[in-house]
Amino acid sequence: MEHVEIKALLMNTLELDAVHVSGNGTHFQVIAVSNHFTGMSRVKKQQMIYAPLMEYISDNRIHALSIQTYTQEEWDSHRTL
Repeated sequence: MEHVEIKALLMNTLELDAVHVSGNGTHFQVIAVSNHFTGMSRVKKQQMIYAPLMEYISDNRIHALSIQTYTQEEWDSHRTL
């Protein structure tokens, strides 16, 4: 699976403002930005990202997935650090 496929899948299935995917083979890192994360627990945010990827995780096209989630305000602050 390619990182561009993961990015397209997440952008098409979730209400994200931005998504950044890196990695290759079966190991990927996802940074997702959405104001829908406001007030959500860390677990709920991760579940939201995992949901559309479960098919690819279960058949091992994705073996390892690191997820970071931000609201737009958090992302703007994070990028200026």
